[in-house]
Amino acid sequence: TGSIAGPFDCWILMKGIKTLAVRMRQHHSNCALVAEWLEKHPKVAQVFCPLLKSNPQYELYKRQMSGYNGMLSFEFDGDINQVKKLVSSTRVFQLAESLGGVESLIGHPATMTHAAVPAARRLELGINDNLIRLSVGIENVEDLINDLDWAFGQV
Repeated sequence: TGSIAGPFDCWILMKGIKTLAVRMRQHHSNCALVAEWLEKHPKVAQVFCPLLKSNPQYELYKRQMSGYNGMLSFEFDGDINQVKKLVSSTRVFQLAESLGGVESLIGHPATMTHAAVPAARRLELGINDNLIRLSVGIENVEDLINDLDWAFGQV
């Protein structure tokens, strides 16, 4: 009737929980390196990630957390068509609305998760047409950075 998890769901949970700490360390490490790379890129206006010392929330992050996940966002310095080209050009990062798995995902909130939100309200929320969201996975970080570099080159 749905009141408890089924045996298969419990088995999957038990199997996955055993590697959670290792996966989270890899998410954290990859996210930090990708964020640092993006911060130096000339076509990136701003990176939003508490792992960066330039982030206004960095000290709060250091006080409250011992690690981080793979989530970050950044503003691309270009027009909406260039943003769409960028997010559709990655080969390792998959274009998707879902976030938080072990695989790396890229999304464009203005045309995906928040497309139904009126443009004026999106701007109030800080979601402009140049905002790109990444869920940095546990793949080889050099592959991830090379993928983003290649996609930037397509724009």
